Amino acid sequence: MYVATLLTNPETRTLDLALVESLRNAWGGAEIIWLSPDEAAEFALQELPGNQWDVWGDLQKLGVDLIVQPVEGRRKKMLLADMDSTMIQQECIDELADEAGVGDRVKDITARAMNGELDFEGALTERVGLLKGLDEAVIGKVLAERITLMPGGKELVATMRANGGYAALVSGGFTAFTAKVGSELGFDENRANTLLAENGKLTGDVQRPILGRQAKVDALEQITARLGLSENDVIAVGDGANDLGMLGRAGTGVALHAKPSVAEQCEVRVNHGDLTALLYLQGYARQEFAQS
Repeated sequence: MYVATLLTNPETRTLDLALVESLRNAWGGAEIIWLSPDEAAEFALQELPGNQWDVWGDLQKLGVDLIVQPVEGRRKKMLLADMDSTMIQQECIDELADEAGVGDRVKDITARAMNGELDFEGALTERVGLLKGLDEAVIGKVLAERITLMPGGKELVATMRANGGYAALVSGGFTAFTAKVGSELGFDENRANTLLAENGKLTGDVQRPILGRQAKVDALEQITARLGLSENDVIAVGDGANDLGMLGRAGTGVALHAKPSVAEQCEVRVNHGDLTALLYLQGYARQEFAQS
């Protein structure tokens, strides 16, 4: 048994009943269940539709995300999340680089690294090197003035934890940011790289070993083992090439507003919804969302 979920941007709520009914009828689906009026709906299916990705492409043009997945085991016991451009709307290193006056150069490297064009570790050390000499206090300034949470994040973490789930924030970014963001969103733990500083200035390097793509897979393995969970119990979310390892291993790996080269390697893609999409995918209705 499978379930098809259709969802759209919560700010616009443009999911049309006629559209959902038309697809349900075409695919021979069961009764339509509205998880949120005009925003998210689902219906059960006996088998995977052969034209799923053709329909997906058509719906993308209408601002609608479509996910088809097995019903069994879709409600997860652990959230494993990337931070930059996933739980927050920015790339932290790009914001620091702006303050250091090397923003354009660093943003270009970041974009290429997240698209999988550059080795993550090499790209990180190159970008951090450009921050050498930046006042360490700038980190607090960036956190206060430049970092904004991705919509739906608080509801996602709070709802999963209220239902017995565990939430881990794992980033190729920096601990100074994951500590603050993780605490604000209610994550149980966070892992990231540590920026090195001496005499109040960034040295242009990070503590070794560098946490990159493999570190996210390691976190998946280590935390599930510690909690006595299987990898199928995990819903993971990210947007960059360094997230592909954990997205491929998790029971449900969600490419959220991801780079095209990343999204095409993932079965679950959310381009229009926000982080609450991860709750709808698990069958939560909006009235079941917990408030942080």
